[in-house]
Amino acid sequence: MLRRCPVYAVSLLLATATACGGESSTSQTQGETSETGGESTTGTDTDTDTTDTDTETAGPIDEPVRFIAFGDGGEGNEAQYAVADAVEQICADRGCDFALYLGDNFYDDGVVSVDDQQFQDKFELPYADIGFRFYIVLGNHDYGAVIPEWDKSEYEIEYTNYSEKWFLPNEWYSWTAGNVEFFALDTHRMMLAETLQEQRDWLAGALAASTAKWKIGLAHHPYISNGAHGNAGNYEGLNSTFLAGGNIKDTFDAQVCGTINVFFSGHDHTRQWLHPTCGTQFIVSGAAAKTTDLERRNNNPVDFEDDQKEGFMWVEIIGEQMTGAFYDRDGNLDFEKTITLADISG
Repeated sequence: MLRRCPVYAVSLLLATATACGGESSTSQTQGETSETGGESTTGTDTDTDTTDTDTETAGPIDEPVRFIAFGDGGEGNEAQYAVADAVEQICADRGCDFALYLGDNFYDDGVVSVDDQQFQDKFELPYADIGFRFYIVLGNHDYGAVIPEWDKSEYEIEYTNYSEKWFLPNEWYSWTAGNVEFFALDTHRMMLAETLQEQRDWLAGALAASTAKWKIGLAHHPYISNGAHGNAGNYEGLNSTFLAGGNIKDTFDAQVCGTINVFFSGHDHTRQWLHPTCGTQFIVSGAAAKTTDLERRNNNPVDFEDDQKEGFMWVEIIGEQMTGAFYDRDGNLDFEKTITLADISG
């Protein structure tokens, strides 16, 4: 079933986006086109091949693209508020266009309706003073604490119609900003083989059609990580069953490695800048509200890793260069590095 905004919801999005700095968004039927600027969003529903397109105002293609990347924030706790305050501070100093929000948006069991109070307590209130859009992906806890309830994604998708900053048009989707195209994936569905081939087919088509200089991916589960969950295909130290992440590893090996330049994930509640692997730069930023210990089960080489402080990453892309900076919950700079496309590809 294709999910579309009703007319009143589209009007609300237009009004609220304008209030947040002049951006506008439009839902369309298949075959329609809309041009309102340089940033566009495309998502394919899991049940059909029909495409939704959302377009919003952005700068020219040669202007910097700046954003925050962090995940696992759905606690509503003191740490989440502290990280939000630090994001506001750094974005005031260095500039931010939007955020990548990397899943596990509502601990521990997801939401039960679009009216669930958790949307307020664990998203709107902690980030009330942040005025830009959050591009959302879904994590394992968004589908339930243990046994996945796949329909729960519909509530988070529908909430896009009622929020000034929450944006999740489908379980997977893409958008462009300047010379960057972003590809948002649902790795929990991928891991458990739920609509697996549909997502793989969509990703293959979206990547083949992309002409962006930079291709950036985001999802909840990491491909490689020194955290407690570890590397895909060996999650939790397992080497079999869906829970080991073999479907994620296979998908990334075939479609992400060497094609997507940079991939952001959460799941492990740490901050890690890992060495480029298989032609892609992998970054874990899952400390938006809590931390868990690094286990280094796979001993992946890193430039930086931390499991002691909550925090986030600030990113700027200009031309062939990307600068990433990890900040802690108090706004202290812990690590900063600039890389080029050539550095990633080797």
